[in-house]
Amino acid sequence: MEHWTEYTRFFTALLVILDPFMAVPIFLSLTPEATAAERSRIGAVATLTVALVLIVSALAGEALLTFMGTSLASLRVGGGIVLMLMALAMLRAEAGEVRASPDEVRTAEQKESVAIVPLAIPLLAGPGAISTVIIQMDRSTAPLHPWAVVGVIVLVCLILWMVLRLAVPIGNALGRIGLNTLSRLFGLVLTAIAVEIMANGLKALFPFLAQ
Repeated sequence: MEHWTEYTRFFTALLVILDPFMAVPIFLSLTPEATAAERSRIGAVATLTVALVLIVSALAGEALLTFMGTSLASLRVGGGIVLMLMALAMLRAEAGEVRASPDEVRTAEQKESVAIVPLAIPLLAGPGAISTVIIQMDRSTAPLHPWAVVGVIVLVCLILWMVLRLAVPIGNALGRIGLNTLSRLFGLVLTAIAVEIMANGLKALFPFLAQ
């Protein structure tokens, strides 16, 4: 298995990409008429959906890429670009259309349940998070590595569930300015992660860059 710092780095990256605090104002805006119990249920369903999507992507993602004839190096570059677009939106304290388009959000506002679409997919478990877990799974062939990756995913999803469960008090305590500040800080970290992922992908595609 990889050194423990590899998994703390993955934990930080996935937590920043999911950005539960960015989801708080969107979650509240999509559930204005919901009771506390209904919000709790919606948050739980959304978190479970995110966990399932990311775990399945981690376990089957590389096989799917091989079937489609796409290399992991290409996914690194493409995933890095997606993460960079997300980071730039976060630096502006915006959700960004990479996560969910305005039409998806407006459509969801008219539905009774928004847990799966657009909250879980694509707002949280979007292309950035999916590409990140696929890339992480390929970093080692050690027998325990897949279990460690799944464990990190579960841990991040537990934090996501706690934030969504406490969305109302968190929103009241931090306010719009506090949430925007956290989003910008996460965006800055995500920018560095995106650059690293793209650089590794480019070196794999063009080995002369590593010389």
